[in-house]
Amino acid sequence: MRIEVICTGDEVLTGKIVNTNFSWISQKLEDFGLSVTWETTVGDDRDDLLLAFQLAGQRADAVIVNGGLGPTVDDLSQEIAAKAAGVDLVLSSEWLEKMEAYFARRSRVMPPNNVKQAMLPAGAEVLDNPVGTACGFAVQIGKARFFFTPGVPRELRRMLEGEIIPRLLAKSGKQTAIHLKRFHSYGIGESHADTLLAGLEALAPDGSVKLGFRAHYPQLETKLTVRGSDMDEIRVKLAPVEQEVRKRFGNFILAEDDRTLEGVVIDELANLDATLSLVETFTGGQIAGRIAHLPGAEKIVRRGVMARDIAQVYSAVGLDPREAGEISRESAETVARAAQRNTGATHALAVLIEVDEGADRLEFAGTVCLAIATAHEVASRRSRIVGGRDWVRLGAIEMGLDCLRRYLQGLPVYERIDFEKVE
Repeated sequence: MRIEVICTGDEVLTGKIVNTNFSWISQKLEDFGLSVTWETTVGDDRDDLLLAFQLAGQRADAVIVNGGLGPTVDDLSQEIAAKAAGVDLVLSSEWLEKMEAYFARRSRVMPPNNVKQAMLPAGAEVLDNPVGTACGFAVQIGKARFFFTPGVPRELRRMLEGEIIPRLLAKSGKQTAIHLKRFHSYGIGESHADTLLAGLEALAPDGSVKLGFRAHYPQLETKLTVRGSDMDEIRVKLAPVEQEVRKRFGNFILAEDDRTLEGVVIDELANLDATLSLVETFTGGQIAGRIAHLPGAEKIVRRGVMARDIAQVYSAVGLDPREAGEISRESAETVARAAQRNTGATHALAVLIEVDEGADRLEFAGTVCLAIATAHEVASRRSRIVGGRDWVRLGAIEMGLDCLRRYLQGLPVYERIDFEKVE
């Protein structure tokens, strides 16, 4: 089945905003064995939109149109869809009632221009949007089934997963029982992971398991797409394959499916009835930022300290700044012990980073010294990361959280990772 994606909007066409919606749509379709053949970006112009719809209707079997379903004058998707399909725009009383209820739940009066969002091509199939006012819809244009989606990312994602992908799978004749299993890891590069998992797909000899990767430094997402007649069959096929992934990746798997590294850390601390204090340099406080907003974190996070240099760190945790020397494993251990002791937290994580920048900015490097302290012991490690400033910063944040995850799970804090320089 040939699928085209049309993204609309002057701001997308001119590059004023990055078109992340298309990349997400394409990746999500790939997860379900559906490939995009064409992608078109078109501005908010009636003639250009009409031509784009007509061309797609001639060459594709299914078309996903993103954007243009809002209440303003530059939102043209419904109007042009009706013209391309050769039908009139009609009021959907069903969607109008949903919009009025949406505003009423928020104690607001619906503005008159929102009625425009309930005007759909005659005969269109409504695609539900439970998190917004933009009505998705499906209509036939030429030989293609068109699916119109809102530009707001969270609304698009709900609609694509809940409404459109099941319809595309049914239209393509593919098995509709399909499952995506995801593993998130830190410390293994994409090529290394591919080598480690060589031959994995052969564990399902009928070809029903597809392996894929998505690298987004510093993490790697490993995906298993599994097909079957029903979920019971899928579970049987998946079991030996996911067991083998866990065996080959070992301690580098930090979370699975929708879980996150920071979520795992908070859950582990909560299970221990533990509390946490954080000390950071160079990270901009982003370790605390990854954790502090999570549900339950307010009972766990005691204090977060962000300082520019080691002397300020010493002062912030109650140590004499005159005794501060160079950043090292020993100084990280000293800081972590002081933070744990002075805040009364059961655990303290200190991530101290010394940066140096050579004549060539590509030689920018960071020495990461981190330590995890409790009232009874301290664990630490040192690492050297080479790359740009963001590469070093993101790597240090991930390493700090991952080492804390390892410590809480009783795993070795140190295992060599692909992103560090051996000296």
